[in-house]
Amino acid sequence: MTDFPSSSVLQALQQKIRDHTATVGVVGLGYVGLPFALEKAKVGFRVLGVEQNPARAGQVAQGHSYIADVSSEELSQVVAAGTLQATTSFDAIAEMDVIVICVPTPLTRNLTPNLTYVESVTREIAQRLRPGQLVTLESTTYPGTTDEVMRPMLEQAAGLKQGQDFFLAHSPERVDPGNQRYTTKNTNKVVGASDPQSLAIAALFYEQTIEHVVPVSSAKAAELVKVFENTFRAVNIALVNELAMLCDRMDLNVWEVLDAANTKPFGIMPFYPGPGVGGHCIPIDPHYLEWKAKELNFNTHFIALAGEINRKMPEFVREKVRRILNQLGIAPARSNVLVLGAAYKKDLGDWRESPAIAVMSYLLEDSVGLTYHDPYVPEIEVAGKTLLSVDLTESAVAAADLVVIVTDHSQVDYVRVVHHAKAVLDTRGITRHLATDSEKVTLL
Repeated sequence: MTDFPSSSVLQALQQKIRDHTATVGVVGLGYVGLPFALEKAKVGFRVLGVEQNPARAGQVAQGHSYIADVSSEELSQVVAAGTLQATTSFDAIAEMDVIVICVPTPLTRNLTPNLTYVESVTREIAQRLRPGQLVTLESTTYPGTTDEVMRPMLEQAAGLKQGQDFFLAHSPERVDPGNQRYTTKNTNKVVGASDPQSLAIAALFYEQTIEHVVPVSSAKAAELVKVFENTFRAVNIALVNELAMLCDRMDLNVWEVLDAANTKPFGIMPFYPGPGVGGHCIPIDPHYLEWKAKELNFNTHFIALAGEINRKMPEFVREKVRRILNQLGIAPARSNVLVLGAAYKKDLGDWRESPAIAVMSYLLEDSVGLTYHDPYVPEIEVAGKTLLSVDLTESAVAAADLVVIVTDHSQVDYVRVVHHAKAVLDTRGITRHLATDSEKVTLL
């Protein structure tokens, strides 16, 4: 058990957390917030979700999930039991004992941090903050946000002191949408705070529903943990993406090279190339660290180069499409191309920052006759146009001069696709082990 200082405010909150009578507020019921709210409600905490999107708040109130990792059955159970409620108003902040912030942290067009949502929510909380509350930020951000942006806003507006009157911590989300093995409950949880009282109470709170909590010395350290995790992935993906472009020049099969390299039992970790990177983490988080480093007059060369390489991949796919069509004797403007997949990741309906958008935008620039199929994304906005997913019929595949696999959804029958297609460009390597019709396939 964590030892707590002799503070009546802290001890009262400690007791509420341990006996699960604390009211937990979750601000932002998206891919991070809704699974988190559900886990807390399932163990008996009263959870109030603040969601600014009225449609989402209404769906939660009806027990209808819009997040793949949250079943409507489980959600409806806690809603019916009264342990999870949703509202669009911040007025309930005063009755919350713990406030968890799970709002977006996007980038501006210039690839600099946009903390609009974090700052807006913090102002709302600051106006209602009372002694004895714990505030934790789960949104991914640059090191220093919790202490340098949130803390002054909370202390000045409320006239309270962190570590004495209220408690503030950073615990970065580690959500992998669609991952059935690692969930909110069994994924190790990093927690950091810049005073011992805040760290102790935040760790205690997360220990109630998460199997292993990892305390670190400060909020800034916790913030850096998260951006490093995604930067690590971005840099290694960029390495294999660059290898793919080099293998293209050398007329080598990058997948053969990687599959063979990955048989080494030590000293290597599998990463694979693709049409680019997408989602809310890898394309964005490294730039938070890059921006912070520049503020300190430090240039993060690896991070900048990785971002540059990964952003080139959709255009590399475009070049390969042009090359294949040229080999078939078809001008892009007279071609029909079927894109398989619009989501950024297999078996999800999330198309935030999806490389498929950039790939399709390039193809439209080339006046390609473009259609797409995605069982999880029924419609999508590309270059100002609304495209609707087509049924993946034999005739739809056969009508295309080229099928481009951008997202490798599991439910697609790739053997059937390749069999009926005239030609296939596979950017995910999903068809590389097919024994039949392989002559139709070009790998990235």
